[in-house]
Amino acid sequence: MKKLYVGNLPYSVTSDSLSEMFSQFGEVVSAVVIVDRQNNNRSKGFGFVEFADDSAADKAMQEMNGAEVEGRTLKVNEAKPMQ
Repeated sequence: MKKLYVGNLPYSVTSDSLSEMFSQFGEVVSAVVIVDRQNNNRSKGFGFVEFADDSAADKAMQEMNGAEVEGRTLKVNEAKPMQ
């Protein structure tokens, strides 16, 4: 499994719509938009998508990095392990 970081997301994107956006590349195991709990659960503008298959994750990274969604250019790369 490979996890991707997705940055510069429009604030309207939800975890469900993020999953839907990336499911065209393969089986999405999980998709989570990070929210600010102290600010009415507003999106922080980034999230993580985990794929069952590494090649699907690689293809999604190639295709979606630099893609425009609602006027914002996405930044997609492999997520770094938590410290």
